Amino acid sequence: MADKPIKERSVAAKERAVAAKKEIKQRVAQKIKPASPNTVTSNRLKLLITVVARNKAEYFTDLIQSFDVNMQMIALAEGTANAKMLGLLGLTDSEKAVILGVIQENKIPDAMNTLEQKFNTIKDGKGVACTVPLTSVIGTLIYGFLSNNRLTVKESK
Repeated sequence: MADKPIKERSVAAKERAVAAKKEIKQRVAQKIKPASPNTVTSNRLKLLITVVARNKAEYFTDLIQSFDVNMQMIALAEGTANAKMLGLLGLTDSEKAVILGVIQENKIPDAMNTLEQKFNTIKDGKGVACTVPLTSVIGTLIYGFLSNNRLTVKESK
């Protein structure tokens, strides 16, 4: 008989915990239902490919990051021209870096204009940039990370 009040207390505590969880879920659901900046937008993502001199790769990754590019990868590369052709053109450095980054479609014009300006004004800062559309991204959380939208939440169905 002495155990019964303890069991009743633990059952009551469990019921209170379950009720508190339901209340929290209801509060969260009420905040998610209205259209807010926390929901996933229909802004498309594109892969930004930038080829620059290897010694300028760090500068350009920092520049690209300023356009909310949350994920970038640098691949080391080498130009395709042979040594004889490079000598004729007066070029000596064929070491390149390919920067791959995921960027939001609405930020592409500003990013491309800035990159073009930097390609023309920085000493030995020549480069090439283009975008390729991403046709699908699996999951809202991955989309939120790639689009640098940390407030993206998983919508309940």
